[in-house]
Amino acid sequence: MRYDTPVYFQKTISGEYDPNTGNYGEDSVDETLRYASVMDTSIKTMRLIYGEIRQGSLCIQLQNHYTDVYGRIRIGERIYTVDSSRKLRVKHTFVVSEVQ
Repeated sequence: MRYDTPVYFQKTISGEYDPNTGNYGEDSVDETLRYASVMDTSIKTMRLIYGEIRQGSLCIQLQNHYTDVYGRIRIGERIYTVDSSRKLRVKHTFVVSEVQ
């Protein structure tokens, strides 16, 4: 198993309040790079998690646990949301689906 796919864990940072205008600034996204093994989700796993077969679902496996706060995951140009996360002894697995 190769851990060669760049995976970016994204955290959205809210814009700061400007008392002069009464508006909030633009939100920004903070990304953390990790290399992972990314593969298609098996039909058995999709039926277990979703109850049906979904397109655009992936399994991501990291060599170590990821403990930082994140909201979504980016792989390439596509954004994914985490549907299931599981910590094993030294690995961390995620089942993600693409955000439409």
